[in-house]
Amino acid sequence: MRQLFATPLYEADLELDLDELAHSIHSLAEDDGAGRRWAREHGYKGYTSYASLNDLPRRDPAFADLARALTRHAATFARDLAWDVKPKLDSLWVNVLKPGGHHSAHIHPHSILSGTLYIDIPDGSGAIRFEDPRLPIMMAAPTRRPDAPEPLRPFVTIHPRPGQLLLWESWLRHEVLPGTARGERLSVSFNFA
Repeated sequence: MRQLFATPLYEADLELDLDELAHSIHSLAEDDGAGRRWAREHGYKGYTSYASLNDLPRRDPAFADLARALTRHAATFARDLAWDVKPKLDSLWVNVLKPGGHHSAHIHPHSILSGTLYIDIPDGSGAIRFEDPRLPIMMAAPTRRPDAPEPLRPFVTIHPRPGQLLLWESWLRHEVLPGTARGERLSVSFNFA
């Protein structure tokens, strides 16, 4: 059997000071009133700098180090995808997801690569779930067995761990599922153009 039309997901473990990044994330969440307001107005349970701060690598050396590491991994992934392009970091934002919070299914328009680095993931934190991009056109396709191989599943769920980096093509629909953790789930998300 041949596999056609693969949807690659890049995974790596980053050797960064996660405690320093966690401290920086908490400081931003405390100081960024516009980000807290945006989260509240848009029903985001927690805090995100997504719509309020666009200069994190210039604002904090921990994010500058992270931006350099992400750029190296994005270049590797672009080579793996056989792209003739050098991805450029376009945006980077932090997320503090409170217990029970989630993020509904979405894509990242106007970008070529997107991803997340997981900083603090308490037991029971919400997983990230990716959707097969062919799902809307499968019309009368039968339901897959629960033991179907991962490439044949309509959804793939990943329970992230601290220090784990995930990168995917920005058109890939994904969501953060609600979790049962008692603590906050900290992550940094980003886009490359």
